[in-house]
Amino acid sequence: MGEFELIKRYFTRPSPGAVLGVGDDSAILQTAPGMQLAISTDMLIAGRHFFPDVDPYSLGHKALAVNLSDLAACGARPMAFTLALSLPSADAAWLEPFSAGLWALADAHGCELIGGDTTRGPLTLCITVFGEVPGDAKGPTRTLALLRSGAQAGDDIYVSGTLGEAALGLQHQLGRLQLDALAAAACRARLERPTPRVALGLALRGIASACADVSDGLLGDLGHILERSSVGAQLDNAAVLATCPWATSDIDAQLLHDCVLNGGDDYELVFTAAPAHAAAVAAAAHASGTPVQRIGRIDGRPGLRVLDGAGLALATSRSFDHFSQDANMQRSSAT
Repeated sequence: MGEFELIKRYFTRPSPGAVLGVGDDSAILQTAPGMQLAISTDMLIAGRHFFPDVDPYSLGHKALAVNLSDLAACGARPMAFTLALSLPSADAAWLEPFSAGLWALADAHGCELIGGDTTRGPLTLCITVFGEVPGDAKGPTRTLALLRSGAQAGDDIYVSGTLGEAALGLQHQLGRLQLDALAAAACRARLERPTPRVALGLALRGIASACADVSDGLLGDLGHILERSSVGAQLDNAAVLATCPWATSDIDAQLLHDCVLNGGDDYELVFTAAPAHAAAVAAAAHASGTPVQRIGRIDGRPGLRVLDGAGLALATSRSFDHFSQDANMQRSSAT
C-alpha cells in the first residue's frame, strides 16, 4: 500500500465544515465574524507516551482526545484537526482500528480531519487541532477564551472528574502495582481512552477565572495557573484524594497520593472561580454532565501548599517533566 492510497483509504472523507480539506497543499477554514481560532499541537511517541502494543482503536481515540482536552481548557469549540503520522509499515490490520477510534471521537465532537502528512519511521502521532472561541469580549485580553492567567486571590479551585486513575493503570501495567480486575479495567480505560471535557470547558466561559487541563499532574498543571496569574494556592489533601474512586482501597497510601497529585494523563480540567460563582459552576457541571469537586483556594502567598486535616503542609513531589533526568517510560502523557 502506497502513501497516497493509505491516506485515501483511511484518512479521507468529505469535510463540509472546511473551505478546503484533505488533498491540497493547505487546508482552509472559515470562522464566523467575531470568532477567534484556538490552535494546539500534541505529539505521541511509541515507548514514551504509549506502549507499542497498545490497542490501536484506543490509540486513535487518545491521539485526538489529548488535543481536544487542550481546546476544552480554553473553552473552545472543536472545528478541525490535522494528522502527521509516522509508521513502521502500512499495516491495514493496525490502520483500520486506529482510524476507527480516531473517527469515532472526531464525530462525537464534530471535528473534521482536514489534512496532514504520512511517512515511514518509528510510530509517532502528531495532531494539530483547531477550535473556535468568541473574540469580541471587552477588556485587555479581548477574548472569551479560558486562560491560565486570570486566577485571583480568594478564588476557589475546582477539578473535574477523577484524578489518579490513569497513573494507577500505568503502574499496574508496569508491574509496580497489583490491582484487582475491576480496578485494573477501570484504570486502564482511563489511561487509554481519556474523556476530553469539551462540554464543561464551553460551559465555564464567563464563569471560570483561569483553567488548564491536567495532563502532567494536578500540582504541575495548577502550578502553571499560579505562575501565569502571579498567585499562590492551598489545596485540601482530603478533597483531592476524594477525587480518586480507589482512595479507600488497599493501595499503598504514598503511591496513591503521588498518582493523584502528580500522575498525569487524567485530561481533566483544573480551574478557578470566584466564590460568588459557585452556583454557576454547579450549573455548568450539571449542564455538561461532568462531576466537579472543589479542592482548594487561591491566595496571595507565593507557592502551592497541600494541607492535611490539621492545616499543616504535606511534603509533595514534582509532576512529570519530559526533560527531567528520570523522564523515561514512567507514564504516558502528552504536553
